Amino acid sequence: MTDSLQQFIEKVTGESHLRVEQDFGDGFVRLRSEEAERRQAKHDVRKSEDIVIEMLRNSRDAQAKRIYVASWKEGEVRNITILDDGCGVPASMLSRIFEARVTSKLDTMRMDLWGVHGRGMALFAIKTNADRAEVMCSKLHGGTSIHVEASTTKLGEKRDQSTFPVFSKDDTGTVTVRGPKNINRTVLEFAYIERRDCDVFYGSPAEIACALWLHAKDSLTQSEMVFSHDPDEFDVCDRIALAATPEEFSRIAETLGLPLSARTARRIMNGEISPAIDAFKKISSPINKKAGKGGTHNEAFTLEHLCKKDTATIRMSEEDRSRFCTSVKKAFNELARAYYLESDVEVETKICKGKLTISIPIEPLL
Repeated sequence: MTDSLQQFIEKVTGESHLRVEQDFGDGFVRLRSEEAERRQAKHDVRKSEDIVIEMLRNSRDAQAKRIYVASWKEGEVRNITILDDGCGVPASMLSRIFEARVTSKLDTMRMDLWGVHGRGMALFAIKTNADRAEVMCSKLHGGTSIHVEASTTKLGEKRDQSTFPVFSKDDTGTVTVRGPKNINRTVLEFAYIERRDCDVFYGSPAEIACALWLHAKDSLTQSEMVFSHDPDEFDVCDRIALAATPEEFSRIAETLGLPLSARTARRIMNGEISPAIDAFKKISSPINKKAGKGGTHNEAFTLEHLCKKDTATIRMSEEDRSRFCTSVKKAFNELARAYYLESDVEVETKICKGKLTISIPIEPLL
């Protein structure tokens, strides 16, 4: 590519061109290595709980309003299926989204309490650490279902996965959470923090399937359920409502990443199994009660502190640091001229404890 053509492309596409290595269309791109490094995560995927939070963040960023989390264990294998009613994944990207630096968040990268999200590394890290990770089904503007299987002997998790956290509030209004940092707590913390943007439902495959079935039967018309025979025509979270028999229910649930026997499906259809409920209703202690003392094995913290963004982990690349210092030096030149100060100075930067400190020596002009 000639220099003139390269300059023309950069002039037309601006900063986006410099951040992108490959454009897949439909809003998906592969970031350049430098851009992915700038969007570093607060932590890598090291345990089952990390898989859950990364997938929840993906659903949230896909503009999902309802997120369903099914989690169960078979021997030493942790199974996690997350379904949502978000924007979906194009057919051409179903396997590619698990590749490194592939993202749809070129201009919507965001910082939340778990770090930077939008590097195109979360699903790649999940795929790398898990035994299986795949998109079970997806529809553009109609949601997605992703299933992950991970060996707990290789990717650990909290030993106590049965305890639910206790949310409580003291006289000052401070919300405190107590309990082991297991999958239950991960889901409920996310549900609490993102409560204004989405609802989260959490339970076993049967409980999630029941919740999907009941909600879809309320949202779909009778004619849609009677005269439609292809579940793929419907949004992911509505497909199970098309089942007319337990066997069909079980088959559709399997395609969603929710393994059920026909017997369990029959019990759901007969109303013998309760649906997964909004995650807030799983809080074991009312949030309006005063905070009590936690057990010796439990950890407690305040959500007010948790919700503060941690900026201390940012690493500025040498290229960005140099560009920033040059801009600061240009701004300082005006001040230097006004007060007869030396303008040819070295600007220094330091990032520590959530602060960016800029040091500029002040020397009189001789």
